[in-house]
Amino acid sequence: MTLNTATHEFKPATQNLLWLKVLPSTLRKAGVAFSLLLSLTWMISSPALAQDAATEDEELLAVLDVDSLYQLMAPEPVYGRTAIELLRELETKHYSPVTFDDNFSIEVFDNYIDVLDGSRLYLTQSDIDAINDMRETLDESLKNGDLQPAYEIYNLYHRRVLERLVWTVKFVENELDSLDFTVDEELVIDREDAAWATSTAELDELWRKRIKNSTLSLSLTGMEMAKIEERLSKRYRNQLTQVAKTNERDVFQAYMATVARTVDPHTSYFSPRDSENFNMGLRGSLQGIGAQLTSEDEYTKVAELIKGGPAEQAGELKAGDRIIGIAQGTDSEMQDVIGLRLDDVVDQIRGEKGTLVRLNILPAEATSEVGAREITIVRDTVELSEQFARSEILEVDIDDEMYRIGVITLPSFYFDFEAASAGLTDYRSSARDVRALLEELKQDDVEAVVVDLRYNGGGSLNEANELVGLFIESGPTVQIRYSGQRNGFVRSYGDADPEMVYDGPLAVLVNRASASASEIFAGAIQDYQRGVVLGGQTFGKGTVQEIIPMDYGQVKLTRSKFYRISGASTQHRGVLPDIDFPDRYQAIETMGESNLDGALPWDTVRPVEFRSYHPLRQIIPELQERHELRAEADPDFIYLEGTVQRMIEARERKTIPLQRDMLKARRDADRREAFDANNARLQAKGLPLEIWRDEASEEDAEADAAEDIAALDDASDEEEQEEDDPLLLESGRILVDMAELLGNPMTAAHDSTHVHAAVNTLELSEQ
Repeated sequence: MTLNTATHEFKPATQNLLWLKVLPSTLRKAGVAFSLLLSLTWMISSPALAQDAATEDEELLAVLDVDSLYQLMAPEPVYGRTAIELLRELETKHYSPVTFDDNFSIEVFDNYIDVLDGSRLYLTQSDIDAINDMRETLDESLKNGDLQPAYEIYNLYHRRVLERLVWTVKFVENELDSLDFTVDEELVIDREDAAWATSTAELDELWRKRIKNSTLSLSLTGMEMAKIEERLSKRYRNQLTQVAKTNERDVFQAYMATVARTVDPHTSYFSPRDSENFNMGLRGSLQGIGAQLTSEDEYTKVAELIKGGPAEQAGELKAGDRIIGIAQGTDSEMQDVIGLRLDDVVDQIRGEKGTLVRLNILPAEATSEVGAREITIVRDTVELSEQFARSEILEVDIDDEMYRIGVITLPSFYFDFEAASAGLTDYRSSARDVRALLEELKQDDVEAVVVDLRYNGGGSLNEANELVGLFIESGPTVQIRYSGQRNGFVRSYGDADPEMVYDGPLAVLVNRASASASEIFAGAIQDYQRGVVLGGQTFGKGTVQEIIPMDYGQVKLTRSKFYRISGASTQHRGVLPDIDFPDRYQAIETMGESNLDGALPWDTVRPVEFRSYHPLRQIIPELQERHELRAEADPDFIYLEGTVQRMIEARERKTIPLQRDMLKARRDADRREAFDANNARLQAKGLPLEIWRDEASEEDAEADAAEDIAALDDASDEEEQEEDDPLLLESGRILVDMAELLGNPMTAAHDSTHVHAAVNTLELSEQ
């Protein structure tokens, strides 16, 4: 089904769903395919063979024989037919003209190699030379539905990964003692632009340094070499097991996704299985038992139970339990799933609401299958509540007066199309949920509202339109420029409902990870001068995608571009906040639409007529000045600014030292700088200080060593104590200032001096 955004009526799927979202994988540059391989496993056709397969894996790994581990993969007939259909959809329906020629072939080839081996860790120059003749012919192969060239490339890559991991395991288990930590040498962090290795020996040296880096990181925690060897051996053997389970379907998904992304970074292909996962994210719900699963060795392990789900309510399944068998209904035979790929296990556990699944469980504390037991769970609809809108009330202290600020956090613009088309009245909708939360906040007498869209990658176009309508009387919210037969036609969408659900002071909090539908909402609120936009520059995704079903899977492709009512596109540039806050993404230079290959350009269309609600542009300079005065003395803002700067400096490093004293000195200096900065913040706020530890914990070291090179991409979440979000607190203070400058000052909920006095009395009584 689809949603007619002009009339807000539901109708059968004669059109396709409008979709605006940045997928998590797009928030970072798509890259190293080894992470892809780690998530792929070999599909065993019969679950009853799982235990035999696990035993076979152990035997193969025992001898570390590449020829035994390697399985040649070839495309199935349905894959070729799907490739032809995908090209037809891209050619006839994409926003920009698509030509499948030699230039397109070259782009697909280069992107495919980059996805597989973007860090140049497995293939050599001779490997690239051997497949280079396909570089200009992939377009013709795709037109003919011939995917054999893509499989030949992947088969070569797959063998090289197996060879490299076998070499790595052997080195760890036999030559770890040969590493010399007194030698002054370095490991290059970013190899994206490095030359291909000219020989296997050159790759051996690169991997020796990588192993040395992991070994050195663990040794700095005081771990003995024997335990380090055990730890690294298990790590690389587990990786080797997962890589050996890659199948034909995985190769097809990887290649078709690459072909789609070559057209533009937000066009994607989803196989049937990936389509279901994608659609569940849009609905915000799934039908199953409500458990998050992970792979550990050959077992499927329960990582977490979803609150309120069938598994949690039944009370028999616990986090840490291992699922070793699955049976459908009351009478079917229990099928062994040890060694089965995770996604196949998930497929067997999912099912329609009201159906029964039996699980053979090995409890977390059990050491053998003697302790296994069978449990029964009735499947139900499980809501992924962390994706839904939620609210809280923040009390902001200004000059000893306490103001109540409502905060609505919206992780995505979700909408359950299937439930709505089925005529259900309780379908999930982000705009409906936010409306209800606003009514509750008004009942709680909040003085202002912050809509927190940080990390919101987007979602439904209609939901963004509806959400703007909650804060304005009526009027346009976004403009859409179409392609195809309507090429160049610009249409304005808007809110026709004169009701304003909330008319008080409003702020929108965004960051670089706020994208697409988030940018429509923030841009409209800013253009109407209905509220202030705070935070960091947004992602810059100004395109609209439609989900189009195919015979095998579905394609999400770019059909149009959206523009603000002022006529400006958010493409590339995003929405610039009225007042900047520190944003950790400032340190990630590859973040944002402007850094994605093939992104569409920025442009403008004619503005539409709309009215301004407040003269906010006139008071922004005063708001900025007041904010800066507070930020200069605010311990949290000082700390956040310093954290961003430290991240920038860390990311500018090109190498990691592999000499023990040098690496220890650098890591100690980094830790000490962050530690001192945080303690300065805590001291300024009158909070307990942290205690310095001379060595990082083993857990910290393991996180560093898991892949130390990639660790620089992640900012640490420094604050362990429960503290209010300083950016939300400052947003509240800005709203108090805004109300005052607009001539309608807020009324404090109560005087905070008695609160401070009560706290002091309590502290004295405890002493």
